Amino acid sequence: MDSVSSLLGSIEDVGRDPSRGGYSRPVFSTAELDLRSWFQQEAGRRGLEVETDRNGILWAWWDPARSGNEAHDGDSRRGALVTGSHLDSVPGGGAFDGPLGVASALAAVDLLKARGVTPHRALAVAVFPEEEGSRFGVACLGSRLLTGGIDADAARNLKDADGVTFAEAARAHGLDPAHLGRDDEALGRIGDFVELHVEQGRGLIDLKAPIAVGTSIIGHGRWKLTITGQGNHAGTTLMEDRADPMVAAAQVVLAIRKTAAATPEARATVGRIQPVPGGTNVIASRVDLWIDVRHPDDATTAALVESIHGQAQKAAAFEGCTAALTQESVSGTVTFDAELQRQLQLALPGAPALPTGAGHDAGILAAHGPSAMLYVRNPTGISHSPEEHVEPDDADLGAAALADVLERLL
Repeated sequence: MDSVSSLLGSIEDVGRDPSRGGYSRPVFSTAELDLRSWFQQEAGRRGLEVETDRNGILWAWWDPARSGNEAHDGDSRRGALVTGSHLDSVPGGGAFDGPLGVASALAAVDLLKARGVTPHRALAVAVFPEEEGSRFGVACLGSRLLTGGIDADAARNLKDADGVTFAEAARAHGLDPAHLGRDDEALGRIGDFVELHVEQGRGLIDLKAPIAVGTSIIGHGRWKLTITGQGNHAGTTLMEDRADPMVAAAQVVLAIRKTAAATPEARATVGRIQPVPGGTNVIASRVDLWIDVRHPDDATTAALVESIHGQAQKAAAFEGCTAALTQESVSGTVTFDAELQRQLQLALPGAPALPTGAGHDAGILAAHGPSAMLYVRNPTGISHSPEEHVEPDDADLGAAALADVLERLL
């Protein structure tokens, strides 16, 4: 029986980023594909039957009704208990965001088998692709495709920084782009979904607890702001003759910070700026900014975005430029299923309840069936960074807590 730390240790060299630090594991990269192979091997070692669905989601099944009884194949997996997470990362991310939930699910299966548990309904460990959206720009893309939360044509046409479409990348890795999209058969297999994840803030530090039950995910979304000006020569163009989108972009970044800081509970971040053409001695012709906005109240989130757009248009006009805003993804505030939360708290008496500002596949699935989350303490309180951490003892407590929850639900 493997500890969570030993499972994570076996992949600690996969996707290391020598320039950023931490890990860069975008979907369909060599690193992410190696992690998918690792998961398939580990699931196979546990006697789980692994399959890949038409949206690239991996499913590892523990299904006693199927074993030796083919007559039950059609129905035994409907309404299954599902756990799992993701294996992709943000650029330069930590070692635990995503893989902790996958490794803990595998360890929980070990614990259940050691306890002599025989599931009375199927249990699956699922791995969702492109949860971070670090390659194609849409967070939780796998679960959005599964549930129909993104239009299949829109997903097929998403492009990465090199201009590769999601359809092209999917085809190159064995998926048929024509079959991407809502999958009612796969969705019907999920009776309850429980995702374990490293906590991405200081909640458990302040509560002095190793494990928490998730209550909600605040609403959040991503927008692309394009500021267009006049590209020109940095040496021959007088300052008064410029229509420089980078100057407008700088004003917008400051305005976004000020707007969010003035709104209680709001978060707004410019995490990526891309000038075009990007030369040191070139006045940019265009600057693209990607903006992340979050607030517990969805109407407030919308108002924040509207305000940011208005301020961007004014800043752009002042510099002789234009500004256009495009929505890439939006998820409303999610409150997890009350009865499932109650079952988790009964299985884990004394575990505190904790909301989060971080998005997860469980938040997407919550609109389609009972979903819940467990969080494991992060002693640094830092995530999406190499400083993200989980102590080995806490990781094992998390896997044991997940096993307790799964046993109760089974």
